[in-house]
Amino acid sequence: MKPKSILCIAAVVLFVFLFGAASARSQEKELITVKSAEVNNGVVLITARSEKAPIDLQCTKDFLGCAILKPGGYVMVHLPKNHGLYECSNVTVYAKGQSPDTVGEELGTYCLAEK
Repeated sequence: MKPKSILCIAAVVLFVFLFGAASARSQEKELITVKSAEVNNGVVLITARSEKAPIDLQCTKDFLGCAILKPGGYVMVHLPKNHGLYECSNVTVYAKGQSPDTVGEELGTYCLAEK
């Protein structure tokens, strides 16, 4: 391959990666407070409270992107319909960013069950 072709391919890959990260972070954000987390039969069960109501988050312990969250505050982003690992409403949880409009490190993807 020519160096120019490699540079073009790298630019396209970088654009797709940055656009995907930016679009995921621009979706509906919601502050949540995790109250507790436990593992039961290989499923991580997280009890939390959103700004609107109590919620439960679940993920399969052995799946990539499943983390046991410690009690505290996080940012939850709702994924579009048919996105995510689970056959339910999927959310991604991030650490809180420096300001209320930003998110930090991605911590995991979960199935959302509102109480």
